[in-house]
Amino acid sequence: MRKVKRYFLEILPRLHQSQKLDFENNNHVYCEFNKNAALNRFFYEKIGKDYSWKDRLIWSEKKWTEYLSNNFLKTYILKVKKSLAGFYELEYHKNKNEVELIQFGLLREYRGQKLGSLLLQHALYESKKLKCNRMWVHTCSLDHRHALKNYIARGFKIFKQEHVYINN
Repeated sequence: MRKVKRYFLEILPRLHQSQKLDFENNNHVYCEFNKNAALNRFFYEKIGKDYSWKDRLIWSEKKWTEYLSNNFLKTYILKVKKSLAGFYELEYHKNKNEVELIQFGLLREYRGQKLGSLLLQHALYESKKLKCNRMWVHTCSLDHRHALKNYIARGFKIFKQEHVYINN
């Protein structure tokens, strides 16, 4: 068993000064909307292997398709010079009028280039367009060493911390 520290963070998008980013003029980086089970699985496996993402590894193609059929779930794909670079998933919880940032990450070769902060700013902009009460995310000590700093630098505040134990 491995002890992991998990952080739950939130931001109130209506108070956050997010603006639309012009990714295309910024080193040829842009985001596009996409719903593709194979692509989500690809990102989950490739990015997740470095951070012990395991929950979805056992999902069948049918389970992935069902998951992505949720009309309140959106997947955004980051491309750099037409190459896949990263992704994030946002789910709008209508009953609470909030947005959850479910998955977020960059492929290994695109880390360390400040793309994580740009991609997170894009997620904030998209959540603000929904006029939600809050956006929240959880991260943990297994995630990228700058993940927590990135969320805090964009205005997220920790509202809960806990220790959990996972199998190695």
